[in-house]
Amino acid sequence: MSRLEQLYQDMILEHNKHPRHFESIESPTHTAFGKNPLCGDEYHLSVEIKDNVVFLIGFQGSGCAISKSSASMMTELVLGKSVQEALQIKEAFLTLLMQDEAGTDRSLLGKLMVFEGVKKYPVRVKCATLIWRTLEAALEGVVEVSTE
Repeated sequence: MSRLEQLYQDMILEHNKHPRHFESIESPTHTAFGKNPLCGDEYHLSVEIKDNVVFLIGFQGSGCAISKSSASMMTELVLGKSVQEALQIKEAFLTLLMQDEAGTDRSLLGKLMVFEGVKKYPVRVKCATLIWRTLEAALEGVVEVSTE
């Protein structure tokens, strides 16, 4: 394993062990539940939007290291962003993992680039993208999403 791959793996494991914003929001304006029945990942996402900005965000639930670290890093990145910016980041992340990387706006992703290696394992892509699909559902008023 290269030094860079080891650094990426360490970052994912750190966010899994100490997830950021792993909490419930008291007065969310948007919520959704996401599940991946194939591996058992399940997360409740709560978001408080004020003046079209992600003011508070939190998630609770359980899942593998990939899904939990993706959720942790997602909450860090979209907090303080406008809803439009959050959705743009979501699209860039999904494009990175699910489509031709030439179409990816890497400038939006920052630390999320650590998940690029997940593309090698298609079954794990659903783990990494679950919380992003859940964010999209919450912002669109959909209560539940499944990655079946």
